[in-house]
Amino acid sequence: MIVFYYLLAVNLIAFLIMGYDKTKAMHKERRVPEKRLFLIATIGGALGMLLGMRFFRHKTKHRSFTAGIPALLVLNAVLVMVWFGR
Repeated sequence: MIVFYYLLAVNLIAFLIMGYDKTKAMHKERRVPEKRLFLIATIGGALGMLLGMRFFRHKTKHRSFTAGIPALLVLNAVLVMVWFGR
């Protein structure tokens, strides 16, 4: 059950960070480093990151994100399936 809450929290954070970064980009302010965005996606937040990309229309022209985040989503899903033994 704790894994569910962890994934829920990290994906919510990922989604919100995409919105935050989009706002910063629009105002030409200091942005969230791409390494940090990928780190959040890697530790389980890929779904939230992907939904944030689509919802906020952010990072959708960057090949590293349009290919990397879905790949990390697959990795996240595989790890969750392994964790639960399926």
